[in-house]
Amino acid sequence: MKLVYDRGTLILLEVPEEFKPPPYFKYDPRSKCYRTLAVNYRRAVKDLPGVEDHVIKKLECKWTDVEISLRDYQRAALEAWLRAGGRGVIVLPTGAGKTRIALAAITRLKKAALIIAPTLELVDQWISRVNDLLGIDAAEYTGETKEIGCVTVSTYSSAYLNAEYLGNKFHLLIFDEVHHLPSEAYRQIAELSAAPYRLGLTATPEREDRLHELLPELVGYIVYRLSVDDLKGSYLADYDTVRIYVKLGEEEAKRYRSLVRRYREYLAKRGLSLRQLEDFEQLVMRSSYDLEAREALLAWMEARRLAFNAEAKLEKLRELLARHRRDRIIIFTDSNELVRRISTLFLIPEITYKTPKEERKKIMTMFREGTINAIVTSHVLEEGVDVPEANVAVIISGTGSRREFVQRLGRVLRPKNGKKAVLYEIVTKGTGEVYVSKRRKRGSFKRS
Repeated sequence: MKLVYDRGTLILLEVPEEFKPPPYFKYDPRSKCYRTLAVNYRRAVKDLPGVEDHVIKKLECKWTDVEISLRDYQRAALEAWLRAGGRGVIVLPTGAGKTRIALAAITRLKKAALIIAPTLELVDQWISRVNDLLGIDAAEYTGETKEIGCVTVSTYSSAYLNAEYLGNKFHLLIFDEVHHLPSEAYRQIAELSAAPYRLGLTATPEREDRLHELLPELVGYIVYRLSVDDLKGSYLADYDTVRIYVKLGEEEAKRYRSLVRRYREYLAKRGLSLRQLEDFEQLVMRSSYDLEAREALLAWMEARRLAFNAEAKLEKLRELLARHRRDRIIIFTDSNELVRRISTLFLIPEITYKTPKEERKKIMTMFREGTINAIVTSHVLEEGVDVPEANVAVIISGTGSRREFVQRLGRVLRPKNGKKAVLYEIVTKGTGEVYVSKRRKRGSFKRS
């Protein structure tokens, strides 16, 4: 029998009539053969002793004997992953050196690897680290460049769009920010790949939609986990988190109450109770055919915008900028509109998804060199981007997600010669923003 890769699946050829394949193979009457998803390659080889394996196309790679120095916990994480058969997820806070662990895994296996990251900025960062630490030229496989090498770096989007082509090129998959993987589209990267070795990296594996429960099948179970508090003061900067309460202005408060009343009246009229994410998704679906549902949803969105963007927050931000004028500050908001307003009001460079790549690089270089001491952003700098000089973070809006909070905190936790980091969260009192920020179970806060 022969085991062959075919567009994201495995097929069995030359099967004897009396042979009964493993149950995860299904007969395909169109091709007249047994077929299964490529993700089953590892167990197929185990369950089919003696089968001719024609699945993974081996790249000619010249590996050097590079040894990457690891901290004790990094070494423990790598060993835990290897003991699990080279499959699993490592959960470590931002700044704890997950990249070094992944590259050390490549040096241990010495097999072709595909690294998948969420953004082009992170692709560039990974390529730079591969070149520096492994001493080889990493290939880039993105919308801009399509190259295959012994270590190839891609985005989730490009890997998804080309999953059938990439699926038999690598022995090792490394998923940076692996919590992205279980989404309906991106999970196909893992399902259509035959790579027997898989490593997921993240600070926050859990998802509100619970799709993280798919990770064991796609990548493996969590094999090693440490929190920020496990490493702060030693390998990460010690830190304080400070929640600051502000109030809506008189007109803002009046408008907010009116919008919330309209939203709640609709829920009461329809007998709806929004206790979980699925309930809210149902409301969104109703809004496509129910005019009242649409008006209620728009009222909720406008009330949320008022709470997140209260005028008093900008005054409090002015105070914090004055207090920390000698520090490196990253300001996070939930909307590009507020980013632009803060940038204009305080003459602070902005970075959003609309900012051209070269302009982003220039701003980040100026920030690292100290030419500027503050930047304002919406989501772009939350995942993985290395900004070791920052020691103050200010969250103006967007406080509901635990992942979002942990990622933003991680931007200021890299060690800074004993200097303490601080994250401020400015919350509008008397609004739903207080509820969603408290809903995160993240430990105690100082209040201001």
